[in-house]
Amino acid sequence: MDSKNISRIALGAFLITAGISHLTFARKEFQAQVPEWVPLKKDDTVVYSGITEILLGAATIAAPKKYRSAMGKILCTFFVAVLPGNIAQYKNRRDAFGLNTDKLRFARLFMQAPLIFWALKSTQD
Repeated sequence: MDSKNISRIALGAFLITAGISHLTFARKEFQAQVPEWVPLKKDDTVVYSGITEILLGAATIAAPKKYRSAMGKILCTFFVAVLPGNIAQYKNRRDAFGLNTDKLRFARLFMQAPLIFWALKSTQD
């Protein structure tokens, strides 16, 4: 197995793990990231996003080669879509995931870019 496939599978496992954490031990932490303008209850948003991450992770791992490029683009869209949660955590000064200072919450805003890069590099031919 080549490094690109290992990276893709690792990304899928990362997403599945993150999704499980949404539904279990980090549920309250994720609620701190839900922006006020989301029209759902915070817990419902966390549950739905956790299920989405599990499904995306499984699809990333299982996608046949001809669909991997499309899967990478879907993942990029997802990573951009959740950025407002990181912005809300920073803007509203909500402590979660050990991000208990403005500096740490601000630094977290820049983590989406490596995730997007990872999604693209591990799924493109």
